[in-house]
Amino acid sequence: MSSSQPSPAPNSAETEKVFHWINELSNPETRENALLELSKKRESVPDLAPMLWHSFGTTAALLQEIINIYPSIHPATLTAHQSNRVCNALALLQCVASHPETRSVFLQANIPLFLYPFLHTTSKTRPFEYLRLTSLGVIGALVKTDEQEVITFLLSTEIIPLCLRIMESGSELSKTVATFILQKILLDDSGLSYICQTYDRFSHVAIILGKMVISLAKEPSARLLKHVVRCYLRLTDNPRACEALRQCLPDQLRDSTFADCLREDKAVKHWLSMLLKNLEPGAVAPPDPRQMGISPLGS
Repeated sequence: MSSSQPSPAPNSAETEKVFHWINELSNPETRENALLELSKKRESVPDLAPMLWHSFGTTAALLQEIINIYPSIHPATLTAHQSNRVCNALALLQCVASHPETRSVFLQANIPLFLYPFLHTTSKTRPFEYLRLTSLGVIGALVKTDEQEVITFLLSTEIIPLCLRIMESGSELSKTVATFILQKILLDDSGLSYICQTYDRFSHVAIILGKMVISLAKEPSARLLKHVVRCYLRLTDNPRACEALRQCLPDQLRDSTFADCLREDKAVKHWLSMLLKNLEPGAVAPPDPRQMGISPLGS
């Protein structure tokens, strides 16, 4: 198993405690405390994910915690206590999503789909915001791996429109994670092809990115701007998307609106200068043969 930290000795007191808490997840009366204790151990127990996944009834118990919250979504009655409890369960699922030994089976079991109802919510209260952010964290952990299997799975779901909605109306932190997920999808060739395959898909992404730029001009956020610029730059790798962006790139990215943000981050400054260079009249984005069979954006 790949980890920079050695696994704890099988008979150590710490491991016994972890197994004890895992067993307690199966009992509704002891589950809440076990969720809390195990969520604290995510960083210190490298093989917690396979321990969770391969123990009897644990995944079912975690999914039960998620499903139990569904009635509190509509109408929006979720309390802080409910939100904290289900977020501890989500933290353990993120652990499973992050681990190379359990990531594939996590996807094969379609577990991310259980989180999508949380991403559909629009309530601005803190319990809902925490729930959305933690759910996005699970998807973010998946895309961080840059694995084709993850992108293929996500493209078969509604994750792109869900992320776009959060990018438009979420908190700064939720917007940042949602934009990071979109960026990771775009950086994969199949993700770029998918988004640029029809005019509707491309225009939805371009409209939301444009709104974000206008919003960032009023309330700057360097980390959010970084992901927005990277998304735009990647879109210019598709010739038809590049042509469309020549007409619709927000003026705020062409002038000095974000000079202060860019001064501190050389990478974003470089990406923005590459973006503007790609959009110069007569500039040709390097052709990607994998993109040549897709429908024109204007059709």
